[in-house]
Amino acid sequence: MPRILALLLIAAVLVPAARAQTHAGDGLPWWNDTVFYQVFLRSFQDSEDGALACDGVGDIPGLIDRLDYLNDGDPDTDTDLGITGLWLMPLMESPSYHGYDIVDYYTVDREYGTLDDFRRLVDAAQARGIRVILDLVFNHTSDAHPWFAHGFAYDPRLRDWYIFREQPGDWTGPWGQNVWHQREGVYYYGIFGPHMPDLNFTNPEVTAAVREISRFWLDEMGVDGFRLDAIRHVIEDGPAQENTPQTHQWLKDYYTFYKEIDPDVMTVGEVWDATENVAPYVRDQELDLAFEFDLAGAILEAVQTGRAAPVLAQMAETEAAFPPLQYATFLRNHDQSRLMTELRGDFSKAAPAATVLLTLPGVPFLYYGEEIGMVGPKPDPLIRTPMQWTSGLHADFTECTPWMAVNEDYEGVNVLDQSAEPGSLLNLYRRLINLRNAHPLLRRGTFTAVESGHEGVLAYLREYEGEAAVVVVNLSDQPVRDYALALSQSGLAQAGAAMELLHGANATAPTLNAGGGFSGYRPVRELAPRTGYLVRL
Repeated sequence: MPRILALLLIAAVLVPAARAQTHAGDGLPWWNDTVFYQVFLRSFQDSEDGALACDGVGDIPGLIDRLDYLNDGDPDTDTDLGITGLWLMPLMESPSYHGYDIVDYYTVDREYGTLDDFRRLVDAAQARGIRVILDLVFNHTSDAHPWFAHGFAYDPRLRDWYIFREQPGDWTGPWGQNVWHQREGVYYYGIFGPHMPDLNFTNPEVTAAVREISRFWLDEMGVDGFRLDAIRHVIEDGPAQENTPQTHQWLKDYYTFYKEIDPDVMTVGEVWDATENVAPYVRDQELDLAFEFDLAGAILEAVQTGRAAPVLAQMAETEAAFPPLQYATFLRNHDQSRLMTELRGDFSKAAPAATVLLTLPGVPFLYYGEEIGMVGPKPDPLIRTPMQWTSGLHADFTECTPWMAVNEDYEGVNVLDQSAEPGSLLNLYRRLINLRNAHPLLRRGTFTAVESGHEGVLAYLREYEGEAAVVVVNLSDQPVRDYALALSQSGLAQAGAAMELLHGANATAPTLNAGGGFSGYRPVRELAPRTGYLVRL
């Protein structure tokens, strides 16, 4: 069936979901009010009923059943996480467990459900105030995709959708890997291996196909945007395989395309690179957001070493490089060893990492299971193990044999047990996210570094429309009294009373100078080890 006819038939039976227009008076877009949660469907929840029940693989109906854990839709409750955005890792038809090699961009993988299931998910998420974005992988396809298979076998038009050569290029990939793959006497380019051939975006037909795919998921399926995978590699120029001028231009055109569909569509790009190379993608209107890998590394270094300097130095660079607040913050993702593995199981270090992530500016993304301290080292499948819900069989992820064994620590590390512990990591995440949702200054406020007088104390001021809060995080493993906050000036006209919002600690307000600054300020008399405080002025 021709693709256009198929789309018309789908459109006849599916009603597009509406994307609400949400722009505050400051002109910032909806994503600045959002905390995203990254879900790997295969590992989140196996459904208990229906055609997909009890096959050991997480799926869309299972995720729907767990949405109340993320956000129950009731702002008066505090037992949910308070998540307002959902990033779904690849869910389109794919021969692999991870889904980053797609064979059909217009379907849901049969192990995850159907397009109807997906529409139910979008509706259920929107009813709870959760936006949905999809992982869109178009730098490459699977070698089993009909485009590649037909192009390789007999169709010269489709062959030009990929990068074929009679002889391989004399260069390797960005990390020294082979990128030229031989098959039946010809070579083709695939930066991520022979089973993931790169598309040829110098061919306008490829661009048209990707736009058609994007429009389908936006208009027909109601998603709010995309996470764009491997986006710095879209167009190569010989041995130049990252961040080429051609890639930047292609993304500028793509940005114009999707903003014409709806200005509220959002893209967040995976540009795994230094800040100086990442920021232009956002600054030049090629992406709405990009992940700040250097900042994630700085937060990890700070909590590992007990020193504030890495975060302060990186925030200075990040703030200078990006448009205000237009960067995505995170701790770890599906391609990196989990945070708790990096911290060698030390929950006390995970707490300040969470506090910093959710009180900094930018748009935070949380990898599933990070909120309970799940572990996972490389290789990648071990980073993507099933979610640990309870201490029951298979952690209540499934009643059958799971596709991947649950982590051995699930009997002590799970949602149910941590929900019952007021001081657990999970309940800290709940408080932090709900505070962020409740206070615009944490989502939309400016950032000003504050001198603390102690190498282990990280401090900064957040300000927004006359409101202010001081964040103070003791990164060290000892209680700290010998600190003193100092700031030459701020937007504060008066400090008023002080209230510590995160733990209910006794707090005092600063004495302001003529410029709204302060010195010798100790908002909390003693900072507990590896603990953060949020002091609203």
